[in-house]
Amino acid sequence: MRIDGIPASPGYAEGPLFDLDQPPASYKAKAGATGEKAALEGAIGKAVGRLAALVETAEGDAAGILEFHIAMLEDDALSGPAFASIGSGQPADVAWRAALDSEIAGYQASDQDYFRARAADLRDIRDQVLRALSEDSEAAAPLGAILYGEDIAPTRFLETDWSQGGGIALKRGSTASHVAMLARSRGVPMVVGLGAPAGPLTGAALLDAERGGIIFSPSPAETEAFRQSASFFADRQGAARTFLTEPAVTKAGTAVRVQVNIAYPSDVDGIDIATCDGVGLMRTEFLFGKTLPDEETQYHAYRKVLEWAGDKPVTIRTVDAGGDKPVPGFTVEETNPFLGLRGIRLSLARRDTFRVQIRALLRAAIHGNLKVMFPMIATHDEYSQAAALFAEEQATLAAQGVAHELPPLGIMVEVPSVALVPEGFADVAFFSIGSNDLTQYVMAAARDNAAVAHLNSVRHPAVLRLIATVAAFGREKGIPVSLCGDAGGDPAAIPALLEAGLRDLSVAHAQLAMAKAAIADIPV
Repeated sequence: MRIDGIPASPGYAEGPLFDLDQPPASYKAKAGATGEKAALEGAIGKAVGRLAALVETAEGDAAGILEFHIAMLEDDALSGPAFASIGSGQPADVAWRAALDSEIAGYQASDQDYFRARAADLRDIRDQVLRALSEDSEAAAPLGAILYGEDIAPTRFLETDWSQGGGIALKRGSTASHVAMLARSRGVPMVVGLGAPAGPLTGAALLDAERGGIIFSPSPAETEAFRQSASFFADRQGAARTFLTEPAVTKAGTAVRVQVNIAYPSDVDGIDIATCDGVGLMRTEFLFGKTLPDEETQYHAYRKVLEWAGDKPVTIRTVDAGGDKPVPGFTVEETNPFLGLRGIRLSLARRDTFRVQIRALLRAAIHGNLKVMFPMIATHDEYSQAAALFAEEQATLAAQGVAHELPPLGIMVEVPSVALVPEGFADVAFFSIGSNDLTQYVMAAARDNAAVAHLNSVRHPAVLRLIATVAAFGREKGIPVSLCGDAGGDPAAIPALLEAGLRDLSVAHAQLAMAKAAIADIPV
């Protein structure tokens, strides 16, 4: 039996099914509210300690995710309702589960991708404390297993040994979840949105995370066909690695710049600068985690990446908070955050915080080839206001005798109003097309929603026409145009992007080799 879902991390896995939804052991009630409160406090402390131990060995995005979990566990706003319920006579496990389930239900009911994806983080936090309360140790999956269930916790992913293969198959899940990010960065096959098939499922399974599907109790013919596809995929990956250290060039000799996207400064520690043409997108919102970062913290983060890149360009995006990326103390709650105060709109509304980032960027610019771009631009006035703030802070630094440099200022093209009339932005230094948001806004279809996944494609003629319009305008006016969304690393989408006129792509580091191989196979 085959069930189709949505690919979240490409690859193939064959192995035994492992049930992710096994219930934890039962909790033994304590004597009185004081005992129950102490039990919950101890369990939360134990969960925080477990996460802190994982942080010690984690890097980059994994460390950031774990620190986010610690911050939530230490937030009284999350645990307060549970302690209040204990005071009313409930046992610790019932109180904690009810409080967290209420939060989870609110996130899961959201029509926004980010909040649905963060529900998995809350389930993880809930279950870690419940395990600590019951003193239950989580059963380890056998090596090479396909972890199957409603969803998977980020800590479960990080504690799993993936050295012998294996994969993840989720009835729900999200391509935007923290686990999906981790799976892509580590090459673990993952499929989400499979739904709930009838009846219990056991035994072996075949996970096709290239096309998006899983086969339960496969026949010999299905197994043979699957292994051929998996072998072909592995061959393509192996062949792609030979392109990693070479410049990206099509069969006809057309050069294509291929840069990398990063989320944390530490991401560059595992990347050889010789394999890429620079950083096409450095996200800065992940620096805005538990607290708003000060100027020095940001300055050192940007300087690290610039010095790593040398004379190659590093394009840093000003904080793209809001929408699918809430930041405590910075973003605001809205009924429709994707169409609300996010990106540059939020930065212009919170100029005190924006000016701190601007000063850090101006100071860091002397250490490399920096470019700065503004996210979520919809009108030229937004760009003008942001550029004016850079000029003001530059004048302040000059008056103070602080070393700095004004980098080229460009914009993200992710709102259709910009893509439709790029001539209204002829004075920007460069365009960077954000294909994820542009596609979702053009097609009105969330990419992680299985019901509308067929609509969410950068290869739709409407999306490609807008990309071609921006690329043509850039050529005419001598304004560089790049693309930094997920489509840039998708071998199936790259031919259409080059046909639309793009010659500069920025991709996740894990997609770099396959992207270069795909370019080398294009005849133009």
